[in-house]
Amino acid sequence: MENGADVGLGFDGDGDRLIAVDEKANVLNGDHLLLILAGFMKKQGTLQNNRVVSTIMSNMGFRVALKTMGIEHEISDVGDRYVMEKMIATKAMLGGEDSGHVILPEHHTTGDGMLTAIKLIMAMISESKPLSELGSLMTMFPRCLEAVEVRCRPDLHTIPELEEAIKRIELNLGKQGRALVRYSGTQPFCRVMTECSDIDKAKEYCGELVDLINDKIGS
Repeated sequence: MENGADVGLGFDGDGDRLIAVDEKANVLNGDHLLLILAGFMKKQGTLQNNRVVSTIMSNMGFRVALKTMGIEHEISDVGDRYVMEKMIATKAMLGGEDSGHVILPEHHTTGDGMLTAIKLIMAMISESKPLSELGSLMTMFPRCLEAVEVRCRPDLHTIPELEEAIKRIELNLGKQGRALVRYSGTQPFCRVMTECSDIDKAKEYCGELVDLINDKIGS
């Protein structure tokens, strides 16, 4: 970075989320932070049940990296409340969201950006490695994300054309990608996300699903 710092730390307005920047000016999101802390805690013997909880929005690269590290992965709905519920149910000691919300129940029952920052710096010191190297444990899958404004919110499983399209896309992608369609919890939108090792395919499939949703329930 311009001033030679080892790490940059960015917090949201109420301080419960953290996004970091490494010494090469690469941005690390919540998935990166969870992965770094998971590795650190495993070595310290504090990763109870050897498992981490994240939401359905976590990048596929995160899941692949956890598997490589021999760490079990539990998936929750979007929202720190649901992350915490899954953590309690599975007795996990680390969980969070790709937005930078990290929960460390040993210290707190909700996200705390300052606590996460301290733990991140502890991991850097313990590993004696630059943040760029720690962050390189995960290779992000290219992602396409769109929001479609809708006039109504029927159960998505009741739209057969959409169900068929998602199944076909995920069959075509196999282990190299995924498609996720869900309603926003707070806005009149249906969110479409596709991930794929090939960004052009991700965009193609995302566009197909967006067009289908617009046709069936778009405002």
